[in-house]
Amino acid sequence: MPLLDRNDSLLAVIDTQPGFYRGRADVDAGAFDAFVGCVAWLAGAARALDVPIVVLEEEPERYGATADAVRANLPAGTVGLPKAQFGLMGNPELRAAVERTGRRTAVLVGMETDVCVAHSAIGLRDAGYRVAVATDALFSPPGAHEHGLSRLRDCGTELLSAKGVLYDWLRTVQASIDFVKDNPDLADPPGFSL
Repeated sequence: MPLLDRNDSLLAVIDTQPGFYRGRADVDAGAFDAFVGCVAWLAGAARALDVPIVVLEEEPERYGATADAVRANLPAGTVGLPKAQFGLMGNPELRAAVERTGRRTAVLVGMETDVCVAHSAIGLRDAGYRVAVATDALFSPPGAHEHGLSRLRDCGTELLSAKGVLYDWLRTVQASIDFVKDNPDLADPPGFSL
């Protein structure tokens, strides 16, 4: 597969709502926070590189809005769009938001890996989009995440790290130097040091 082209990419932030896991004993709070941090970092990178971002929220009246750390890195005026079907392409308003970007490569982050992310990836591929996921910016409860990654791989979704997505978008050493200089708060992807 060729490198991701930032001029053809969009970022879909799927259901990154802390309320999904409020009070669940089977969810490691540290792992969840690391996931949210990775989504926030990649959203900030997309914003800095003018990659369009579409934010999806399932039942925000029940699960709350997208995590504060993520919202802080979105372009001004970005709103979470409600999602009634698990896959984004099954929601007319979300499908229209994706189509309005004019981009044909969708990079997905969010949760849950095995349901909403997988359904979104499959729907996008069925509609002719190239689909990639940042695996360190995906989340499901223990066990379900691995099943979701297997399904994504089996359906032809490209699996990258958030850092890998950024470096595909940047392409050159000079572009990465300029990115860090212009965005010092985004210099270090979660879990990595540049």
